[in-house]
Amino acid sequence: MNQFLAQHTGKLLDITVPLGVLIVTLILGYVLRGILFRRLSSWAEKTKSKLDDIIVAAAKGPFMIWCAMFGIYFALGISKLPQEAVHIFDKVLLVLGIVSVTVVLSRIATGSIKVYSAKGDTVLPVSSFSENMTRIVIFGVGVLVILNSLGISITPILATLGVGGLAVALALQDTLANLFAGFYTIVAKQVKIGDYVKLDSGAEGYVTDINWRTTKIKMLPNNVVLVPNSKLAQAMVTNYYLPDKEMAVLVNLGVHYKSDLNKVERVTCEVAKEVMKKVAGGVPVFDPFIRYNNFGDFSIGFTVILRAKEFTDQYLIKHEFIKRLHDRYEKEGIIIPYPTRTLTYEEKKPQ
Repeated sequence: MNQFLAQHTGKLLDITVPLGVLIVTLILGYVLRGILFRRLSSWAEKTKSKLDDIIVAAAKGPFMIWCAMFGIYFALGISKLPQEAVHIFDKVLLVLGIVSVTVVLSRIATGSIKVYSAKGDTVLPVSSFSENMTRIVIFGVGVLVILNSLGISITPILATLGVGGLAVALALQDTLANLFAGFYTIVAKQVKIGDYVKLDSGAEGYVTDINWRTTKIKMLPNNVVLVPNSKLAQAMVTNYYLPDKEMAVLVNLGVHYKSDLNKVERVTCEVAKEVMKKVAGGVPVFDPFIRYNNFGDFSIGFTVILRAKEFTDQYLIKHEFIKRLHDRYEKEGIIIPYPTRTLTYEEKKPQ
């Protein structure tokens, strides 16, 4: 009886001790996670750099996974499992460790791209293309590290990928053309996400994304145009955000031939200055001006030059300017003539 109890007690200890080590490790890891990341988050909030916030946020999620992996590793060390089984578990833990570190590095890289792209001009502006390419590179390196850790030679794999890549390149010429055109578009920074562009095809709108195949342009009617990257690279593109967002707003008008042109200029500029200061989207520091440019059929034509903060602001500026100028012209007695035409008839004399 004593021998039976001793035998079963030994087996029970063989199970409960490793299990207890795992549980204790998880509890300690949970407590350490709360204390450590609370202090790290508090420290990261006080710094100007956003990189530390990204690192803390990326590591916080898989921290408990790492604690569980350490617990399993220590439990296996004191367990009486066969060495073959322990070796297999060690390999599994190694693979999981590399995968978790790869995920963390991917999150840090993509988060850094978003943060530093938001600051202004960067080499690689944020888009789904840049994010996906970053993830592919990092996970690709992670896979190679896993294979090398498992004792699998990666040299033949790289050679096979090189030969296979040539065959794939020949079969997917159009796809690769769009891929590299998208990469060129992002790096060249001639068209960026958020820019308002107009293509020679007539499509125009805000660039919302540049992915591996197409560039998405959201038009003002709330429709989306998908332009293949290779077509975008070959198209004539007007970017209304280069060299900056501010743009001239031109309004063509005409006044009666008997008008006092100096008075017309003074009144028009006064109204234009008021619009620049009071209408949303106007540039308050800009001094509007007019330029007479032609003797028309029924009026003297001129152009009023205003300025908008960005492309879509011009519509409200024109709207308010025309309303206010019409009221002011009426008060000042300045006439905007209707189109007129004089017809001369010659009566034929009887022969």
